[in-house]
Amino acid sequence: MTEYRLLIGGELVAGDATLEVVNPATGQPFVTVPRASPRQAEAAIAAAKAALPGWGATPIDERRARIVALADAVAANADALARSLTLEQGKPLPEAQGEVAWTEGYLRHYATLDLPDRVIQDDDQGYIAVRHKPLGVVVGIIAWNFPLLVACWKIGPAVLAGNAIVLKPAPTTPVTALKLGELCREIFPAGVVNIITDANDLGAHLTSHPDVAKIGFTGSTGTGKAIVANAASGLKRVTLELGGNDPAIVLDDVDIKATAKAIFGNAFLNAGQVCLAVKRAYVHEDIYDAMCEELARLAQEAVVGDGLEQGTSIGPIQNRAQFEKVQGFLETARRDGKVIAGGQVLDRDGFFIAPTIVRDVTDGDRIVDEEQFGPILPVISYADIDDVVMRANASEYGLGGSVWGRDVERAAAIAGRIESGQVWVNQHIAIGPHIPMAGFKNSGLGVEQSVEGLAEYTQTQVVNIAR
Repeated sequence: MTEYRLLIGGELVAGDATLEVVNPATGQPFVTVPRASPRQAEAAIAAAKAALPGWGATPIDERRARIVALADAVAANADALARSLTLEQGKPLPEAQGEVAWTEGYLRHYATLDLPDRVIQDDDQGYIAVRHKPLGVVVGIIAWNFPLLVACWKIGPAVLAGNAIVLKPAPTTPVTALKLGELCREIFPAGVVNIITDANDLGAHLTSHPDVAKIGFTGSTGTGKAIVANAASGLKRVTLELGGNDPAIVLDDVDIKATAKAIFGNAFLNAGQVCLAVKRAYVHEDIYDAMCEELARLAQEAVVGDGLEQGTSIGPIQNRAQFEKVQGFLETARRDGKVIAGGQVLDRDGFFIAPTIVRDVTDGDRIVDEEQFGPILPVISYADIDDVVMRANASEYGLGGSVWGRDVERAAAIAGRIESGQVWVNQHIAIGPHIPMAGFKNSGLGVEQSVEGLAEYTQTQVVNIAR
């Protein structure tokens, strides 16, 4: 039986307490992992702080090589990592394998990034250059929907920039992060990467700690606001990738079957537990009935089950709290609209909800206005483009959005009017390590990915020399 350990100061250590991890496909614990105490959180921060001088002075080519080595280790352990993802998170094994592959790819791309000095004056009067210095100790806090990928979204740019990091996974999905810690121990100098777990009781301690310079968080908007409050006293740098209620606007000229298939895939990936998933589909009235019918057919044909079972296309909700929250959305969907597929909890162990399509709802209904973060898609009819753009933008969120149509120029013009950090035409969730990720309004603060995201892990310094 695998024995898991925290990674603190280059050592794999037992926790001062333990934490049971539930398999969402059964609703029962499948493993016990260590749980860190406040004392161990202090030790992790101290270890990161101690590692800073040496790691910050390490040539960037050496830092790159360590990140490539981590990518190699992820690839070499892909099968075990994917299986642990499915066991703790619930996603079908092919999706878990995809997450592992994406993680490897993101790490390899991070290793190619650079922020060289930018010379803005070099003449007889003087020399002025803009440099990027490490910030210090980074705390990375990650959500439970992509435990491995998002962990490396924090680790990669943080350590490339010369920082040391303390990573805290979500309490319901700590297993893969602890496996990642075993790999990091063999690759990075002691204290550069530290990984600890908790039961949602160490976040405030970490994010308010005076020795922490930067917080990178992926998760809910409510928690993001709490982190900003905790960070305020120390004016810590903060990057937040938060919730979304992404609209997809479907124009009247689309290929209905092809568009329905694409929208369904982008709405129900990871059982809808994706911040950038399609969360509300606005469909032109001329094709509304046909599009609803096709989406309902796809939902009815989807195979819901344990992610380790061959043929499963949609897994369970990741945890009981979210399972109960999604059930509340089902109740309001039945009240406010017409459920044409799914709409029920499946009669089996685990946290399973049938993929649900709801029609005849509109803005102002809870199922449309709030982020469901589960396998439910409301489909809303519209007649006027200006009106639907206004409705799409009338949200506290602004993470992503898409427009679908055969006339690409027309669709692109409409997409440019959507108030979100990412806008797509005839695609959705089209992200990558080379593409900046940012959110409007309550969907985030700062930038992740790309050179712009790397810069968020640095302090700008101007060197100004008189001649």
